[in-house]
Amino acid sequence: MNNQPTTHRFVAVLNKKIETGKLMNALAHMSAGFTALFTDKEPLRFDSYFDKDGGEHKSISDNPFIVLAADNSNKIRTLRNTLIENNITFNDFTSTMTVGTFAEQKQRTKETPEAELEYYGICFFGENDQLRELTKKFSLWK
Repeated sequence: MNNQPTTHRFVAVLNKKIETGKLMNALAHMSAGFTALFTDKEPLRFDSYFDKDGGEHKSISDNPFIVLAADNSNKIRTLRNTLIENNITFNDFTSTMTVGTFAEQKQRTKETPEAELEYYGICFFGENDQLRELTKKFSLWK
């Protein structure tokens, strides 16, 4: 593992109006699929950890992962537009992605105008200072 400080971080912003179990599902889906968005894995940093007994704890990210709170879906929508404007890689999770089969979820999303999507959360990755600036209006998730 690289011993230098990380210059990039993951950030997830979650909608406080959605119940915790649904948010944890959304966060898990966004996190699981997020690294697939990168063809060049730099500056993503992953490594395994080993405990004293030699047990391996695989593929833990060395990049910070910050979870922030948004007051509502519209705040996430606005942030999403800012990420697009700044060319920052992200993925998001909406209410249309929660019911039925994968095919049904895709169809429901396709049939829903973006302005009507209820955002559960958004996950993104980028340079520390830039993401701090873009997320300064959000508080840490508590």
